[in-house]
Amino acid sequence: MTPWLVRAWFPMMRREMVRVARITDVKLRGMNHLKSAMDSGAGILITPNHSFHYDSYVLGHAAHECGRPFHFLTAWQVFAMSTPLQRWVMQRHGCYSIDRESADLGAFKRSVEILRSHPCPLVIFPEGDIYHTNDKIMPFREGSAAIALAAAKRAERPLVILPTAIQAQYVEDPTPGMLELMTRLEQAVHWRPRPDIPLVDRIYRFAEGLLALKELEYLGAPQSGTVRERTRSLADQILAAKEKRFDITPPNDAIPERVKELRRQFIQQLEKPDLSPESHSQLKNDMEDLFLVIQLYSYPGDYVAAYPSIERIAETLDKFEEDVLKVTYPKPRGTRHATVTFGAPIPVASDRGSRDAAALLTSQIEREIQSLLSQGRMATRGGI
Repeated sequence: MTPWLVRAWFPMMRREMVRVARITDVKLRGMNHLKSAMDSGAGILITPNHSFHYDSYVLGHAAHECGRPFHFLTAWQVFAMSTPLQRWVMQRHGCYSIDRESADLGAFKRSVEILRSHPCPLVIFPEGDIYHTNDKIMPFREGSAAIALAAAKRAERPLVILPTAIQAQYVEDPTPGMLELMTRLEQAVHWRPRPDIPLVDRIYRFAEGLLALKELEYLGAPQSGTVRERTRSLADQILAAKEKRFDITPPNDAIPERVKELRRQFIQQLEKPDLSPESHSQLKNDMEDLFLVIQLYSYPGDYVAAYPSIERIAETLDKFEEDVLKVTYPKPRGTRHATVTFGAPIPVASDRGSRDAAALLTSQIEREIQSLLSQGRMATRGGI
């Protein structure tokens, strides 16, 4: 990290945030929690939800406001997709990579060391992936809590976790762009566009059609039940078949953890020097199936129906644009404002030695962030 460069590049980062994320204003709430933790000299772990691309730019505003840059634990795929110049800039901004599909001890140790002794906060997104759910968190992975607990045992200073909520709200009506995208999605699967049907109904009609195709591919026939029930069932059956084939007992029912364990096994197999072409092809197909499972998992099923806000509708269409049209970074359909809310610090005790400590701490962080998101949704209810 190069702090003076982070400060110098802030105006450019702000312009880029407006250009690619169409976020023109960032509101910061709960900054007193962040500043008091900094003033106390504590090690600080910031754990935000991860609902949209470029949310790290939004956090950059908080770092600029408090006068201290943040470290970011970043998936290695982000570095792999970037140019050499972009990688250099990210590293100077405190980003370092982690391989989430393996036990990345290097990233773990570096994270612990930052929390033990570095003056700048560390940002870890506990969801691990971007799920496009602006006001609803997906189950957290336990890695961030495990890092915090490991650091607390070794640190000679207090250590706190700051649960953090990031939300974006449209201030310009995105409906024309969403309708145009819905038409392109229908055309992509050779359907006649149905502008005469309400947009929410078109979304669910499209989702059920895609799901039926995948059920036909993997199960032989479309299944009955709600979209939520069917997506979970299909994901479970795909994983169970592979776990049986490799004689793997899943660590728990959490789909991300089951995917992580299977992916680890597949990568180990793919690295064998004497692997036959047939086995290599099968394992590549297995990896693609795991990607499908994560896609299925990322659709809560009732997200739009439960509260059909402009943001939830737009997020669901963003996901379709990624998954169906293969767009890496969906473009927002209007100008947005973002809000970052820092919650009250959670002290991390150095003597949390129980086997369930990481799970318990993860659950606490989840509850705090979901509460902040729910409060934020109520504060902005109505929107456009």
